[in-house]
Amino acid sequence: MILSCSLDDLPDDINQKSTDYDKEMRYLVEDISTYAKGINRHFLIVPQNGVELITTTTTTTGPVDETYLNATDGIAQEALFFGANGIVDEPTSTSETRRLQTYLDLAKDEGDRILITDFASIIRNVDDSYQDNEDAGYISFAADSEALDNIPPYPDEPFNVNSRDIDSLGEASNFINIINPRLYSTPEEFVDALSETNYDILIIDFFFNGETYTQEQIEQLKEKENGGRRLVLAYINIGEAQDYRYYWKSYWYNTPPEWLLGEVPGEPGNYYVKYWQQGWQKIIFGNDDSYIYMIVDAGFDGAYMDGIDAFEYFDSSDY
Repeated sequence: MILSCSLDDLPDDINQKSTDYDKEMRYLVEDISTYAKGINRHFLIVPQNGVELITTTTTTTGPVDETYLNATDGIAQEALFFGANGIVDEPTSTSETRRLQTYLDLAKDEGDRILITDFASIIRNVDDSYQDNEDAGYISFAADSEALDNIPPYPDEPFNVNSRDIDSLGEASNFINIINPRLYSTPEEFVDALSETNYDILIIDFFFNGETYTQEQIEQLKEKENGGRRLVLAYINIGEAQDYRYYWKSYWYNTPPEWLLGEVPGEPGNYYVKYWQQGWQKIIFGNDDSYIYMIVDAGFDGAYMDGIDAFEYFDSSDY
C-alpha cells in the first residue's frame, strides 16, 4: 500500500514553507557527526549525493558551508562520469560532470576525501572511469551493476592496489561499494568473499538480510587479503525510511507516524520522511537504540549516509 498525504493534512509550518529543507539536512548530518564522534572520535562520516549542500546557497557560486564540511570526513557521489539516469555505461553529460565537480572540488580543497561510484561494465569505460577520477584527485569504484551486489571481475585487482595499512580516508587509494549482498547465501559467504580482496575501503550494508554481523566478522573484513589493514563503512539511509528495516512497524502502512510520507516513485519499500522531525531523528541517532549507535557500537569505522538529496524532493514539491 502506498502512503499518501495532502497539503490539508500537513502542519501549518509545512504549508507555509517555513522549513528550510537544505539547512535541515545539513543540521541532521552535523548532529549525527557530533553524536557519533562523541562516542568514537575517529568515526568517519561520509554523506552520498546532495553535494549542493557543500555551499550555503546550494549553488556552485555560493560560499562553502564550513560547518557542514567540518562535520564530514568524505563526500560521496554516484555517476560522476558513468551511470547517468541509472543506466550502466551511460556517460554522464559533460555539463553535469562539471557542475558536480565544482562542488566536489570545494570539499576536496577543504580536506574531505571524495569517493565516486560510477556504473560501468565495458572495459574501456571502466578504465576511463578510474583514470578520470584519479586525474580529478578522487578515489573511485566502477560498479558493473546498478544493484551494487557483486565484486566486479574486472579489473582483477583494485585500481591502485596496495598492501598499506589504511587508517584514514586520505590514505585510501580505492574502495568497493557493495551494499546489496543478495548473491550470497550467508553472512559468512559474503564476509569470506570480501576478505579475499584488497580494496582499501569496504562499503557494506549494516545488515545481511536483516541479520547483523558478528564482531569477529567485522574484524575479519578489516584485513585485506594481502595483510594490510582497511576501513569498513556501514551504509545507512538517513533521508528515507525503508520498510524492510528493523525499525519499521507493520501498522505504519495504514497508520503512519506524522513524519512518514508517501512511497518514493520507482523505489518500492522506500518512503519519504520529514527528516527534520524528532520522531525520525530518534530512530537514526541520539540514543542507545538508534541506528547510528548500533553502527558505532558494532565496530564499523564510519557511516556511509545515503538519502542526503531528499531535500531536493521537498524543495521541488508542493510542500
